[in-house]
Amino acid sequence: MSGSSYDIALIGMGPVGATAAIHFAAAGLSVAIFERDPDIYALPRAVAMDGEIVRLFQAIGRGEELASCLQKLRPGDRAGFANADREWLFGQDLSPTSVNGWQNLSMFDQPEIEEYLRKTIAQYDTVDVFLGEEVEGFEDQGDRVVLRSSEREVSCGYLVACDGAASTTRKVLDLDWKDLGYDHDWLVVDVVINEKNTLNQDTVQVCAPERLATYVVTKDPFRRWEFKLNPGETREQMLEDETIKKLIDPWTPRDSYTIRRKAVYQFHAATAEAWRRGRVFIAGDAAHQTPPFLGQGMNAGMRDIFNLAWKLPLVLNGQCNEKLLDTYQSERLAHAEDLVEWAVAIGELMQNVADVAAAEQAGDPPPPVLEQKKSAGYGQGREAPPLRDGVLLLEQVSDNGSTGYLFSQPTVENQDGQRVMLDDLFGRGFALVSRERLTLSDQSNAIIERLGITMVFLEGLREVDGHFDQLFERSDAVIVRPDRYIFGHTGDDLDADQLIALLAEKLYLLNLSA
Repeated sequence: MSGSSYDIALIGMGPVGATAAIHFAAAGLSVAIFERDPDIYALPRAVAMDGEIVRLFQAIGRGEELASCLQKLRPGDRAGFANADREWLFGQDLSPTSVNGWQNLSMFDQPEIEEYLRKTIAQYDTVDVFLGEEVEGFEDQGDRVVLRSSEREVSCGYLVACDGAASTTRKVLDLDWKDLGYDHDWLVVDVVINEKNTLNQDTVQVCAPERLATYVVTKDPFRRWEFKLNPGETREQMLEDETIKKLIDPWTPRDSYTIRRKAVYQFHAATAEAWRRGRVFIAGDAAHQTPPFLGQGMNAGMRDIFNLAWKLPLVLNGQCNEKLLDTYQSERLAHAEDLVEWAVAIGELMQNVADVAAAEQAGDPPPPVLEQKKSAGYGQGREAPPLRDGVLLLEQVSDNGSTGYLFSQPTVENQDGQRVMLDDLFGRGFALVSRERLTLSDQSNAIIERLGITMVFLEGLREVDGHFDQLFERSDAVIVRPDRYIFGHTGDDLDADQLIALLAEKLYLLNLSA
């Protein structure tokens, strides 16, 4: 399209901003996206994608398409902690299929992913892309936001800024920045391996007293190392090829790889204390920054977008009151902060294991808190956080894996013998999933029609791979949100009609009689 007025304007076209453009366009919204850099970012960035992210591209019919850009992990691939000799200490298997119906974790090359996202954006005629244009200012006029770039002025219903860790938007809005206690410089090196490499398939956090390091099995033929800078080391020194080769020497011969790209980053942990001012939102690294030990920086940013991508259309289309948008921060801040704190805990665990080894070498008593910190490690009991606030049946939120958690997605077979992933029966919006057909009130049917809720009945469906959600062991019906989190479920004191009415209330549903 071409014009000066849009439903949504986006600042930044990295993976998070590009994902936003795609999902807003898939929801039928007009989008303008501004990116100051005309070319795809060349330095090391994200390498791992959660099954949850693939699942939410599946919701717009692009799951398999995105998955084709990813490399599945092999059975037995692990992530964990190692000592200075790179001997395995503890960790977990990475390869199983998750509750999302996709592999827990897959590896990718960010330039390839960004190229895929840009090509996908080009398929939507409701998106205008302005490359090489930096947004110079914006004004929230109450009913619209006006943006000015070096080339043009546009207006939009809402502005979503995905402009990175140094976000100008966050600074202009004067949003407070909460430091979460991790600021260290690390060298990040990507290499291309060849047939002479001697590297194994374990992704490891190396807890060496002389230097903390991370080795990541990325998409073939690439591999990544991260080395923490020690006191007195400079960025310039660490970026020298000879320095890098000396650091990699214990791992594999020099003729087994070629240095592809390198950078020194400050691994930082922080969240913005407000993610919205009026009609302006921040998302991704503009809203939260994390050390990379969990691989959650980009994934968390995409979750921000998926949250807005179902709420903003409901408001813009006049179905829900703007109060719904207040739940963006209440849902996403706590969730993102939990993951950032977990990543910080992993960094602290690495240092603690190294300190224990150093104490042993010196014949000193070891630090006393190792076992306490160990729970932060992969496979040591800590789980991905649920949602705890927002558009949820809050009285049902608990630690039992139901409301606020992702709904399970098995592969199923219908009575005609057709096999599909369960979400493919949901469409893009809300789904009311029940064990058998329901008889509902006129009010419930009106809400279902108003919101476009898809009714899915499990009777007649057979599990082929995976299992129906454990909720159906005690509930007849479950409402699943567009981002596949569980809104709530029926119970002894709550029938389907009441559940649907509570959803309408939580969504600030408007004009039910219209």
